[in-house]
Amino acid sequence: MATLPPLRFTGAHILRDGALRRDALSVDNGRITEAALPEVDLTGYLVLPGIVDLHGDAFERHIAPRPSAPFPIESGLRTTERDAAAHGATTAWLAQSWSWEGGLRSPDFAEALMAELDAFRPGALLDMRLQIRLETHLPETRDRLIGAVTRHGIDYVIFNNHLPEALLMASHAPHKLAAWAEREGKPVDAFADKLERARARAGEVPRHLLKLAEAFDRLGITYGSHDDPDGDTRERFRMLGARIAEFPTTFNAAAAAKAMKDPVIMGAPNVVRGGSQSGNVAAMSLIARGHCDVLVSDYHYPSLAEAAWVLADAGLRSLPDAWAMISATPARIMRLADRGRLDRGMRADFVVIHEETRRIEATISAGRIAHLSGALAHRFLSGNRNLRLAAE
Repeated sequence: MATLPPLRFTGAHILRDGALRRDALSVDNGRITEAALPEVDLTGYLVLPGIVDLHGDAFERHIAPRPSAPFPIESGLRTTERDAAAHGATTAWLAQSWSWEGGLRSPDFAEALMAELDAFRPGALLDMRLQIRLETHLPETRDRLIGAVTRHGIDYVIFNNHLPEALLMASHAPHKLAAWAEREGKPVDAFADKLERARARAGEVPRHLLKLAEAFDRLGITYGSHDDPDGDTRERFRMLGARIAEFPTTFNAAAAAKAMKDPVIMGAPNVVRGGSQSGNVAAMSLIARGHCDVLVSDYHYPSLAEAAWVLADAGLRSLPDAWAMISATPARIMRLADRGRLDRGMRADFVVIHEETRRIEATISAGRIAHLSGALAHRFLSGNRNLRLAAE
């Protein structure tokens, strides 16, 4: 796939070594270099590392804008890629459920998505990967899951347990359970039966999770837990080897994770909206106390970059430190040594942001233009002499 010609971007404020400074960025063959190359003037812009998004489920709405109106998976992946790229992501994990819920969150659909992503990836502009959100009460699918993650090279799994929430809903808010069942395309009675069958397997869950952890360790898969409600739950998952605390629902759960030196991941929409849409702990309060390491898109890609600006404007983080929460830190957690920073030899993954409007006008992924818009697009397309020379 074609990359940018050898170019040196000058005049911009570039994020390097934890600070924004007026500098130059040279790119050749999809990598960052220090060579003297034909120049492009980016005065008035910021150049920041590409966003590494560890959890995004907005793709579900691109595949099925309405529960009863699904589109082909490949079409959903294309629109997801455009959505993520337009908002600065250069590496993105799609958070796909492997759940008793059924429908788009079933093991069947998860395996179909894995296969479609394998076929899509060679022509993709972004590095798109899959995170499996694994419901704990499915021990009967263990061998199938291990086989699937092995075949498709899945590198990230998060343990979920939404069964208590669903059972509480069945007894106290049956109308909400009916809406949940409808969303998954099931009659409410059939959905309730799924809950009971899952609850009946509770005694098998501890051994099931232990066997999965052993398999994940053998395969080199990073794994963690989702929606930990308290410190005890986080400690149990940590003892299992699940070192990442994704979306802890309470301050105590997040504090326990930090005490155990486990990274805490929260949703960027939680920051932008000023709180959790489900009534859980506010991400801003965790960040203020040093109990949050990474922000992810969750259900809304635009919130990634916007959250960094919110934190900077509020004085909770400098912009470089806030941006590290969506670039350098997630790259480090996932052991991706070639991205998250703008150092020599790294992948040419970066975003170009208009300093005044704060709009992302370009996303470059491995030296390829994944998104280009605004005044920067006019600058690129106006026949810039240096660009023409570089292309030649």
